[in-house]
Amino acid sequence: MKILITDGLESEAISTLRKLHEVDVQELDSKGLLGAIPEYHALIVRSRTIVSKPVLTRATNLKVVGRAGVGVDNIDVAEATARKIVVVNAPTASTISVAELALGHMISLLRHLTEADRSVKDGKWEKTKFEGRELFGKTLGLVGSGRIGAEVAKRAEAFGMRVIAYDPYLSPPTAKALGIQLVDKDAVFREADVVSVHAALTPETKGMIAAAEFAMMKRGAILVNCARAEIVQEAALVDALRSGTLAGAAADVFQTEPPVGSPLLTAPNAVFTPHLGASTREAQARAGSIIADQVIKVLDGRRPEFLVNPGVYG
Repeated sequence: MKILITDGLESEAISTLRKLHEVDVQELDSKGLLGAIPEYHALIVRSRTIVSKPVLTRATNLKVVGRAGVGVDNIDVAEATARKIVVVNAPTASTISVAELALGHMISLLRHLTEADRSVKDGKWEKTKFEGRELFGKTLGLVGSGRIGAEVAKRAEAFGMRVIAYDPYLSPPTAKALGIQLVDKDAVFREADVVSVHAALTPETKGMIAAAEFAMMKRGAILVNCARAEIVQEAALVDALRSGTLAGAAADVFQTEPPVGSPLLTAPNAVFTPHLGASTREAQARAGSIIADQVIKVLDGRRPEFLVNPGVYG
């Protein structure tokens, strides 16, 4: 069968696919994808390619769309399901990478690493200005504690942090095994010195962290968001930083990417990365390996483990 890869994939994954199927790697724009898609049985994308309803309408031979990563916002999953096209992803590929980035942001904020770096490069030696704080003994509040949140909790425990979490889907036995104390949402914001966001974006979580939540937080508390930008109301975050209600914030995600002209960029005590959560060699290799395996299973007539739209199987 024929497989089209439009956003690039690790060479090992491509080799695995080519042992069993015909594979084409092409970076296509929307018009090019519309023209090419009818002859393919599988399509593998990352976040750049938009797998829209018009694309799926023309994909008369398509059996599976593979997303080499977690989010499937760029894929019309409902349309794929209606057409009995399987959608698979690689939800475990970047777990460790995102967890490590979140911890890195916490340390960066509390120890003023970016500001201190710039100061030294400017020829200054401002030791007293950059007095920081330890993670040890602080309370980490997780908003969502799935795979990534659980890995953050493990690492936070090693730093000597108390870990609390708001997650209505996490069972008490699982939380206890992870060393996490389950609390209600308000308690996370009242008690945490560091709030780290790891919830999935759903209608319930969209905009769930707003002015009211920031007002509950301790003086000196910080927020880290390596999940989805839409969970945090950006304007409220800017206001909280400018007013000093929030001591600092770190973000790897933005409502508009790149965030050109965003007021958040000029807010004080904030550090940013350009959506680097999954940008490690290890995560990319895992994503390629996982998605190759999932696509091969679908083309072989087997049910994949990481199925986004189980409705295709009735």
